[in-house]
Amino acid sequence: MSDIQRVAEQYIAVWNETDADKRRALIAEVFTEDAAYTDPLGAVTGHDGVDGFIAGAQAQFAGLTFSLPAAPDAHHDIARFQWYLGPEGTREPLAIGFDVITVEDGRIKQVLGFLDKMPG
Repeated sequence: MSDIQRVAEQYIAVWNETDADKRRALIAEVFTEDAAYTDPLGAVTGHDGVDGFIAGAQAQFAGLTFSLPAAPDAHHDIARFQWYLGPEGTREPLAIGFDVITVEDGRIKQVLGFLDKMPG
């Protein structure tokens, strides 16, 4: 498994972790301290910002899980990948997005997110 594939899988695991303490520990492993996250719904920085943003999304989409439908496309320290959000095991996701990440020393430094499909 490539390092980028591992980072993308860890990133998805962070979004799926609903236990606050475990999610915070994963964020510390996956993101740099000064990481920036930006998508159409908001922009945050640092571990606290990322954690708060993810917790808010989990509250809004309770019971749904994120998945990677395909391997990331990457070069240098940049990767892009699509993600799905829906009930586990569902063929048709409720939401589809596309993220571009910058990796620094094996951790995510920046996320630029795009939303392709959102419910309602």
